[in-house]
Amino acid sequence: MNRLIRRAHRLTRVAARAVWALLDRRHPILAQVVPMRRCNLACAYCNEYDTTSLPVPLPEMLARLDKLADLGTSMITVSGGEPLMHPELDAMVAHMRRRGMVSSVITNGYYLSPERIRRLNAARLDYLQISIDNVQPDAVSMKSLRLLEPKLRWLAELAEFSVNVNSVVGGGISVPEDALAVARRARELGFTSSVGIIHDGRGQLRAFDERQMAVYRTLRGMGSRGDTRVNRIFQDNLAHGRPNQWRCRAGARYLYVDEAGRVHYCSQQRGTPGIPLAEYTAEDLRREYDTPKECAPFCTVNCVQRVALFDNWRSPQKTAPPRARTEAVPAAVPDASRATDRALAN
Repeated sequence: MNRLIRRAHRLTRVAARAVWALLDRRHPILAQVVPMRRCNLACAYCNEYDTTSLPVPLPEMLARLDKLADLGTSMITVSGGEPLMHPELDAMVAHMRRRGMVSSVITNGYYLSPERIRRLNAARLDYLQISIDNVQPDAVSMKSLRLLEPKLRWLAELAEFSVNVNSVVGGGISVPEDALAVARRARELGFTSSVGIIHDGRGQLRAFDERQMAVYRTLRGMGSRGDTRVNRIFQDNLAHGRPNQWRCRAGARYLYVDEAGRVHYCSQQRGTPGIPLAEYTAEDLRREYDTPKECAPFCTVNCVQRVALFDNWRSPQKTAPPRARTEAVPAAVPDASRATDRALAN
């Protein structure tokens, strides 16, 4: 009963935020924040982690969340690195809810436990996405169904928040059909499922071969109806190597805030605009809303694309792009101190 009540309340809040997003175009719909760049894993296709960073102190993270709330942000997604390694994640989630924002976490799932799930329930987390790449761990990814199966069962039993399992196509996964097994298991446990198209180091499309295309078509039919219908607006073209015509509103409706507190277009376009969140203003939102992004046609960053759907039908983009603040996307570093990682996550 508690799950049903929370789900009804969550859907009401999300619907209200969606209506506001349609009525008012001058506020961020989604912000992705990074409280910690470190990750306990070293997935071969990932460029969004390191093995040395310390957690951003809680007071700094709360100040960033307050700034995002003051800008009118509807939803926060906490990512990384691995966000469950941050010892104060629960406090961040609770603060998002106090400020009226929808809360979400993207995790590799390794630090989930019954006690950790109960803590996320107590913080009133709304959504959790767990990424699973294969059935058996391999050199590309340790995010395997075999290793994460106990975590999925705990989530099915205990989680009062919505759970989505995302499987991927591409990225060097040796058995593309593993994504089908992951999606089927997610649905058996009562979770929603989605599919991601792996991109290159700048967020651009990697073309599918015939085997990957067959898996994608099957996954598209298996996914959650709502998510699949929305995602395929962009993913069908990308899967066939075709560009999409859309108006990317990154820097305005979608903000990516890195561990240093700087705002970027997305995780794959770090460096632009590169403005500290503390200094971000309504004028920055207006400028980036109207600025076309050259990387948009073959972009595979799904969260940015979904947010753009609120505005694709209005406000053509005409402003010339600002000069980029160059910052290379760091390469993955495979070495890490696992003992330190475990201590940080407790």
